[in-house]
Amino acid sequence: MCTYLTEKFPLEGSGKGAQGYFSLSEAMVYIDHPQHAPYEHTVNIDFLNPAKGPSARVAVELTEEAALALIDAVRTALASAPPGLAAAGGTAGAPDPSAVPARD
Repeated sequence: MCTYLTEKFPLEGSGKGAQGYFSLSEAMVYIDHPQHAPYEHTVNIDFLNPAKGPSARVAVELTEEAALALIDAVRTALASAPPGLAAAGGTAGAPDPSAVPARD
């Protein structure tokens, strides 16, 4: 069953496509039929920069288990590093990653 529910949000970072690295400006997360992964449905994550055209996109298709493991791994990596180390503006005033509520 397709939900057509999409979480779209702005972000800052870089992605690597066929033409090399490009700046990212947004991401979308949704559950739908994958284009390539051998599953009926996947958690799909698109990292993109629409201003740079359709080639400025990195697409990921994950199983639910893989998506949840990725969430846990990101939380663990952030919690293991000094607070704010990977923050956009450096460490000053960065949120404590342990303050981000875990997903049930």
